[in-house]
This record gives sequence, structure tokens and C-alpha cells, in this order.
Amino acid sequence: MQYNPTMTSSKNIESNIASAVESTVESAVAELTLAFGSLIRRIRAAAPSELHDLSWTQKSVIVRLDKDGSATAADLARAEGVKSQSMGAAIATLEKMGLVERMAHPTDRRRINIVLTAKGKAMRKNTREAKHTWLAHAIEKLDKKEQEKLFAAAEVIKKLVDL
Repeated sequence: MQYNPTMTSSKNIESNIASAVESTVESAVAELTLAFGSLIRRIRAAAPSELHDLSWTQKSVIVRLDKDGSATAADLARAEGVKSQSMGAAIATLEKMGLVERMAHPTDRRRINIVLTAKGKAMRKNTREAKHTWLAHAIEKLDKKEQEKLFAAAEVIKKLVDL
């Protein structure tokens, strides 16, 4: 086989282009991950200070109960992917704080539902409003083109979440 510098150069160029594209994608993914992480931390920081003392599981329980309504401790444990004992401890703490309460199931007295109290609902509402207010003010500081890009990107991000 004869040496053909054109083929070798072409293959090297293609390989270099593929490596550059892969490197660019990896770099972009790393930057996107950092940007999402920073934004999420900033939004969370806008939450009322009493929320900062809660664990991730406790916060998730409040959000889930607000969104889906009452649930048993076992249902919450399954939904959050934690052991029943861990969920029991999280619920006990929330109960001591007056954010949730235990109520008998309406049709099966053997089951106990966990529900948000008025205080828990108010905390969730205040937290959501504080986060939305911070984000709305931050978005207002962007120019119109940046706002349009951000809102368009939101649709793409929703698709990523569903993959």
C-alpha cells in the first residue's frame, strides 16, 4: 500500500475535529452544570431563614404534602427513596416544629396520614413567594434578548428533565 498524505491528513483532521467537538461539549456540559448549581443555590438562599434549618428530606416532605396532599409515612418514604425509619424521624421533627400533623385516614382507621398544618402551608407559601420574587427581580435585570433566550431555554430544560 502506498503512502497517501492526503488521506492521512484528512483522517487526522477529522480526528482532531471530533476531539475538539467532544472537548467543547464536555466543557459546555461542565459550565452548564456549574451555572445550574449556582442558580439553584442562589434561589434557595432567597428562602426564609427557618427553612435553612431543615434537611433535604424534610423540605421534600413539605413540598410533596403541599403539592399532593396528605400521605402516609410509608408513601412519603417510598416517594423520597428513604427508609421508613428515616422518614419517621423527619416527620417527627416537622411535627415538633408544628409544620405537619398526624391524622387518622378517613376510611381506614389503621392508617395515619401526614398533613401540613396551617403553619406548614404558610411556610411553603412564603418560601415559594420569596424564591419567585428573587428570580423575577433577577430576570428583570436582564435585557429583553437575554430574557427571551432564557425563556426559550426553559422549554429545552423541561425536555431534558423528561428524558
